[in-house]
Amino acid sequence: MIMFFVRRLLTSSLVVLVSTLIMYLLVDIAIDPLEDLRLSTATNKQQLIDSRVALLNLNDPVLVRYLDWLGGVANCFTGSCDLGFAWMTGQPVTSLLGGAVATTLQLVTAATLIAIVLGIFVGIVSALRQYTGFDYSITFMSFLFYSLPTFWVAVLLKQWGAIKFNTFLADPGIPPWFYVLVIALVAITAMGAVGGSLTTRLKVVAAASVSTLAVLLYIDLTGWLTDPSLGIVLVAISAIVWAFIITELSTGLKDRRSLYAALTVAGVGIALYYPMLYVWIYLRETWLIIIGLGLLAILVGLVIGRLWGGPDPWRTARTAALTAIPVSMLLFFERLLLTWETYTNHGLIKGRPIATFSSRTPNLEGSFWLETTDLFTHLILPTLTLVLISFASYTRYTRASTLEVLNQDYIRTARAKGLTERTVVMRHAFRNALIPLASIIPVDIITLLGGAVITETIFSWFGMGRLFVASLGDNMIDPVMAYLLIAAILAVVANFVADLVYSVLDPRIRVNA
Repeated sequence: MIMFFVRRLLTSSLVVLVSTLIMYLLVDIAIDPLEDLRLSTATNKQQLIDSRVALLNLNDPVLVRYLDWLGGVANCFTGSCDLGFAWMTGQPVTSLLGGAVATTLQLVTAATLIAIVLGIFVGIVSALRQYTGFDYSITFMSFLFYSLPTFWVAVLLKQWGAIKFNTFLADPGIPPWFYVLVIALVAITAMGAVGGSLTTRLKVVAAASVSTLAVLLYIDLTGWLTDPSLGIVLVAISAIVWAFIITELSTGLKDRRSLYAALTVAGVGIALYYPMLYVWIYLRETWLIIIGLGLLAILVGLVIGRLWGGPDPWRTARTAALTAIPVSMLLFFERLLLTWETYTNHGLIKGRPIATFSSRTPNLEGSFWLETTDLFTHLILPTLTLVLISFASYTRYTRASTLEVLNQDYIRTARAKGLTERTVVMRHAFRNALIPLASIIPVDIITLLGGAVITETIFSWFGMGRLFVASLGDNMIDPVMAYLLIAAILAVVANFVADLVYSVLDPRIRVNA
């Protein structure tokens, strides 16, 4: 294992070193920082040019400048990182990167997680319902989303998801045709996903229709869109539903100890509903504290699972810990929703909460919850844009991989032994179906961290993508090289993570081989 890490570290360092040299030479050839200003005759502009030439040592040979830049990169290991300057402003590249990286992380984190989870889930269901109407519909939608231009999706979302929806919020009455459309879509989707006999399908259609109608009526009659809140009743129902769902996926509902542990976690979350409302008042909220409370909830879930025990105590603990995640998120978002009315009525928002540009509302200051609500309203449209595009590819990859696994001999053997379909799919097929995705998902995540150029440009988020495009357009070599350096390092890290994930998912592969 140690030799594997040492070999990968040495080879990766060599790859990054050679790639940065090649990129520096190519960027230096392609970029002439004096080209657009050379014809200028103004004295002050010429002085600016001369100062930039002196600042960047442009009169030195290119290899000398590369070694100087590489020396600044090496200083990062001593805490005095020097990646150069943005020559048009004189601003250090490190300060530009700090804001750009943070912005990109905010933009892509939620989108990546949602796309992966949703894409894998839908892909597996589509494979299990092969050659059905549901499978054909998912295939069609996947190819459609995958082929749509990102800029076109973003513009449509800005028009209908922000401008039209903000206008609708002024008088949020749901028309009858919307009831019919949503109920029909939910019922048909649920029926196709569940499958089964005609009786089962009719029961699913009836249950989905009634539950969807109840939700729409609740939203319409209570004015939920203008003053949203889950309340203890909806939090309780949601927590219990999550307990059943996670238990079914983790161990199956026949494992009563796991089910009781998950329901206990849900009960703890319900019991904490009112106390947490007071805790939020006296607690000095920061993201570090919020994350810490989330980890504490998972730890409590593990303890509850261990206390319930069972034939396999760690399976029970795993189920309870997984249940703690959505239950704790329900309490967090309930507190966040209580800020919605204050946020929408703010003088800078003016009743139009869904933003179409930038990562924050300028000059908006307030509590942690007000600023977090503002951040989320700015994240909605870019996140949807990235999810729709990424979701399609994950769905197709997962479906193809699952179908290949389901046709293997060991799956037929598992079914012949009398194992339940849930056990066959979740314990035998699911893990092996993820193996091909292990080489795709890390690379996709790292690519997004390198910057979603089109999405950032359309929604005016100054992340890594915008930084690269702006620096390239302004002929600034140091910011471009900083971006390419980070991209090269992330590419190496992505391949390394893929190897590790492969070894975890497939016991036949060893990292020290």
